[in-house]
Amino acid sequence: MRTSAPYLVAVVAIYLSGCATSYQSSGFTGGYKETQLAPDVFRVTFRGNRYTSPERAQDFSMLRASELALQHGFTHFAVVDERRSTTAHSFTTSGHATTTGTAYVYGNQATYSGQTIYTPGQTHTFYKPRTGLVVQFFKTKPDGIFAFDAAFLQQSIKQTYKIK
Repeated sequence: MRTSAPYLVAVVAIYLSGCATSYQSSGFTGGYKETQLAPDVFRVTFRGNRYTSPERAQDFSMLRASELALQHGFTHFAVVDERRSTTAHSFTTSGHATTTGTAYVYGNQATYSGQTIYTPGQTHTFYKPRTGLVVQFFKTKPDGIFAFDAAFLQQSIKQTYKIK
């Protein structure tokens, strides 16, 4: 039996993205990225795959912000701006026809009885969440604004998702 290349590519793609995006640096299946905008300000984004919930994407961008704060000697951070979006992706499988039948030969005559079944292609749509944060870091808990405790938040999110 011969397997067509598009079918094989689709199966491999589905296999590779078979579960939600893990907490990782941005790659083929998604992940986090950051850009430093000022000594104490970063933009952090997390892009998930089709199995990633919007909440998971938001939690992982918050986890990355916590890690960055601690790595740069800060204890707290505030979310200055947040953007969330979901992109829709779709693909359509090709249709195919299957014909079965029986042929009878009698001398120099032949008869054929057959049936063709057509299965149309199917369109599959899936959604990928993305969260973007602009965060400002602080050396101590600031007065007058809500700020996250970076160490507490890091521990809490890692425990929730069983990240070591």
